[in-house]
Amino acid sequence: MSAFMLAKAGGSVLREPVVLDSGTSIYDATRTMREQHSDCLLVRKGDRYGMVTRTDLLESVVLNNLDLNTDIAELASYNLLTVQKDDFLFNALVLMTRHKIQRVVVFDGNKLAGLVELTDVLSFFSSQSHVIGLQIERAANLEELARAAKGTTALVSGLVSQGVKIRFAMDLLAALNGRIIAKAFEQLVPEDIRKKCCLLVMGSEGRGEQVLKTDQDNALILADDLNWPECSKVMEKFTNTLLEFGYPLCPGNIMVSNPEWVMTESEWKKKLGLWTSSVEGTGLMNLAIFVDSHAVAGETQLFSRLRDGLFAKLEGNDVFYSYFAMPLRHFSTPLTFFGGLKSSDGMDIKKGGIFPIVHGVRTMALQFKIKETNTFKRLEVLAEKRIIKKDFADDLAEALAVMSTLRLHQQLKAEQGQAAVDEANLVSAVNLNKLDRDLLREALHLVKEFKSRMSHRYHLER
Repeated sequence: MSAFMLAKAGGSVLREPVVLDSGTSIYDATRTMREQHSDCLLVRKGDRYGMVTRTDLLESVVLNNLDLNTDIAELASYNLLTVQKDDFLFNALVLMTRHKIQRVVVFDGNKLAGLVELTDVLSFFSSQSHVIGLQIERAANLEELARAAKGTTALVSGLVSQGVKIRFAMDLLAALNGRIIAKAFEQLVPEDIRKKCCLLVMGSEGRGEQVLKTDQDNALILADDLNWPECSKVMEKFTNTLLEFGYPLCPGNIMVSNPEWVMTESEWKKKLGLWTSSVEGTGLMNLAIFVDSHAVAGETQLFSRLRDGLFAKLEGNDVFYSYFAMPLRHFSTPLTFFGGLKSSDGMDIKKGGIFPIVHGVRTMALQFKIKETNTFKRLEVLAEKRIIKKDFADDLAEALAVMSTLRLHQQLKAEQGQAAVDEANLVSAVNLNKLDRDLLREALHLVKEFKSRMSHRYHLER
């Protein structure tokens, strides 16, 4: 595990690419691939690279009746997914899992370095994550998909027990969960309907920050001209299917089985307008949930238009952001008057530590039209835009990782019956070792400082 986590994309798994220039015929490209024992090649066209696979060549001749002298540059796909040579191999794996692809192109700066293929990663390290990923892609029905879904908890437990950093585990689980949910949606909703609707995941799932299966938080956007009488029946089945997969029902009923979270694009636009003009808790809470939305299936442009319209509507509305940020003051930071950890039976690490960072960063992301939903990535963009200093952004990210890790350990105890379910977010300072206590104390001091800065920025003390 350690060797894999430290491995780089430019290491032993890097393949020398087969590169041909534009102008090469299908015939010559096919012969070259056979001689080089390669399943794909890169096409160099000016300063760009495109990819052509063996399947592309076969379909172009057999299905599309193209002449063997056709330029392969016409067949190439130029929207390549790439990583840098010094990137962790784990990041390449996450990219392949998320986008359902078999290979990524590796660059050294602006210079082509090679290819990394999934088969090589599999041979380098056989892990349960690959098995689950393959099970998801090969699942021909909901029963097979359910078997894949039920293996994710054991996967996360194994990764964390081996010392894998929480953010890596979050990224991988988000990619796997996204595929599971999308594939369940694809199996239940006809293709012609999927082209006129968009499935959203929200909450920690939308931010890609869940480490175990969390409550179902999802919504559906329908095209205004879609006529789908069976919608409510299918969405009820979708919710029950996810429940069978191990995703608990949302206590607040924020799910597609609830008609209030299934609306046409026009209805959503009107609803967002009501939430943005609201100063009461429910409307602002619902808006906060929507802001973390991530489209996982269907026509994503339906969501993009709503999000961009929301950004435009709230531009310059300073009064709104003061109300939106107000929940930061709802939970006190679990530190004593002298700055030590409160030594009660358990401090709620989610309310007292994780939530203030997540919601504060969410507020700034909404104000500055940042499309990323993941808190770590939002912090990176905020630092790039110089909205907050990079050092402080890095410290907040580290604090969030520390608290998320401690929370995960407690959740795993609850999952294994070693702690009560209602204690899944409670961390007891007396049960931590000295290093974890010191890290948690420093993390909470950063939370306290961040809340102070946010109070000043959004005038929350008024």
